[in-house]
Amino acid sequence: MKNQPIKRSEYVIALSRDHHSGLLFCWKIKQGLKRGRSLNRIADYVNFFWEGHLKEHFQEEEILLFNQHDCELTRRGKEQHLFLENIFRANGEGHLKEPDYLNFTEQLIAHIRFEEREVFPLLETVLSVRVLTAVRDILIKLHSKPFEDNYPDEFWIK
Repeated sequence: MKNQPIKRSEYVIALSRDHHSGLLFCWKIKQGLKRGRSLNRIADYVNFFWEGHLKEHFQEEEILLFNQHDCELTRRGKEQHLFLENIFRANGEGHLKEPDYLNFTEQLIAHIRFEEREVFPLLETVLSVRVLTAVRDILIKLHSKPFEDNYPDEFWIK
């Protein structure tokens, strides 16, 4: 039974839910590209998702988790955030072409998997229960209302 879902601890479940939104975001971009949708439509959605959701998600991970334990994995997570942020910036400036979007979605998917399979499990073992509980409590407050991807242009469908 390959690729079983990872059972995430209660401490970072809100971030894992965000990761699900990120995977769905990538799927929508790929569907839009597959259907030959305008890159402008896709670019607008990418900006919406970055500004309305993912930028804050990256900050939460770095402040609440990565900064709590300096190691190769958390440094790599921060580097990946910076790399992805630069792609979002290039998108906002209108510099991406179709292959860039395909590469970007693969990079974001790989980043999400890296965090879920390597970074979070490590941090759940090395951080104290006190720190993890504080992280959980902050995330509960920050995520009292889950992200709603209510983007009006469903380019991935129509």
